[in-house]
Amino acid sequence: MHALLEYLLRLGDDRLVLGHRVSEWCGHGPILEEDIALANVALDLIGQATMLLRLAGEVEGQGRDEDALAYWREAVEFRNCLLVEQPNGDFAQTIVRQFLFDVQAVVLLDALTRGTHAGLAAIAGKAVKEAKYHVRHSGDWMLKLGDGTEESHRRVQRALDDLWRFTPELFAVDAVDREMIAAGIAPDPVALQGQWLAIVRDVLARATLVLPADAPPAASPRGARQGAHSEHLGHLLAEMQIVARSHPGATW
Repeated sequence: MHALLEYLLRLGDDRLVLGHRVSEWCGHGPILEEDIALANVALDLIGQATMLLRLAGEVEGQGRDEDALAYWREAVEFRNCLLVEQPNGDFAQTIVRQFLFDVQAVVLLDALTRGTHAGLAAIAGKAVKEAKYHVRHSGDWMLKLGDGTEESHRRVQRALDDLWRFTPELFAVDAVDREMIAAGIAPDPVALQGQWLAIVRDVLARATLVLPADAPPAASPRGARQGAHSEHLGHLLAEMQIVARSHPGATW
């Protein structure tokens, strides 16, 4: 597969899957204001996924648009990372997942704005503004929960300990990344990891949370970029794709 197409699918699928996960909170948020905030975050992510998958379809040149790529691929064809497909769990679990991804999104998208692919750089320029809002939102909640009550601190620390093992995949490098780096389209993920970790460490310290001892974890589940997903993605896609697959070609 064309390396640029593969790279765009990774970016788009991360945001499509996480956007769907966050949208599951709609109507279930802990407070009305947060319910609305999470819905807006989900819409931003799905909007970014739309632009990235549309560009992926253009690069592929096989007539597939963003809807075809979202609704008519099987789980093994998705290229999102494992972190974003993990279930919402409780509110603390959702916030930790969002915070870890949001920080990575900001440093990555900011670097992509300086890349040599004009179309991707333009999308990144729009998306990074939203990502900066997202990380302020999730970061504020990390502080409230971590430095809040004994119960909120316990739950957010438990979520951090559980989700930390998925973070190395965000910075893994393979042949696709090396080709994007060589072309000047994308940054070296390894170079971004230190920047990401510095921001994460600062927020965790202020939230009175303890960074997991293995930082960054040496051993962690991987393979999602090549289609090896957890069972959670299949369940998510079954729900997300059911309308399109039940009524193929329908418009409204």
